[in-house]
Amino acid sequence: MGRPLVYDIIDRPASSCLIALCSAVWLYIQHRSIGYAEVGMSYETVVLQGQYWRILTSSFSHISFLHLVFNMSALWSLGMVEGLKGIGLGVTFYVHYTLLLVLLSAALVLGIYHLLIHRFNLELYKRVSAVGYSCVVFGWMTILASKQPSSKLELFGLLSLPINFAPFESLVFTSIIVPKASFLGHLAGIIVGYLIAWGSIQGMTNYWFVSLLAWMVLLLGLSIHRTSSYQFWFLQIEPVADPSVPQLSNSPTLLQNSSFATAPPVFGSQLV
Repeated sequence: MGRPLVYDIIDRPASSCLIALCSAVWLYIQHRSIGYAEVGMSYETVVLQGQYWRILTSSFSHISFLHLVFNMSALWSLGMVEGLKGIGLGVTFYVHYTLLLVLLSAALVLGIYHLLIHRFNLELYKRVSAVGYSCVVFGWMTILASKQPSSKLELFGLLSLPINFAPFESLVFTSIIVPKASFLGHLAGIIVGYLIAWGSIQGMTNYWFVSLLAWMVLLLGLSIHRTSSYQFWFLQIEPVADPSVPQLSNSPTLLQNSSFATAPPVFGSQLV
């Protein structure tokens, strides 16, 4: 008889919480019939329209059940990082740098999109919408491959990959098997992972983690307030009107002649 699952959950608290979060989000998405356009991250929605909250919603959202299972299986296996405090990893390191992987991999993807759009005139990348936790998964594969290359990555309890080859094996495998897999998203996770593993990105203490988290919550809250229909009661913008300036009335004629911008349809979607 194997080891009870509850002990593995206790050994991997952060991974277990993230898996529970992603699974709960998937159930909510299925229950509400939410699609890529509502939660996905694209250059147009994030950079041009300022919907920065999509960086988080896209990271923790999965539309396909198979996509969810693949990512969560890999995430569970990579949870071994939480028990490797002896080589400079551990639970605290895992939590701190998971936040950085979410933010930096998304920023790198958007930066690559910007280059493709403005340097190579590939306008289609403006509306490509990406969802999924794979950027972070590929980042942790890379960190573990650098820190403990003798480890193995278990997928679905059936497939075992040497961790030192896992990032690039998985990159090629997913690109071939899953047509909508985001090569750029996975590659961004690998690049950020190497930057963390090689020490180019370091110094995430509890202070900087809490500070970064607080600023992130504030900025994302403002973004939600300004770019979505959800309103926070504690964020109110006072109207400024000069009584000497004539005001437009709400007459039917003016309303009929007005044009309102609507969000363009999503051009394509990618799984990350």
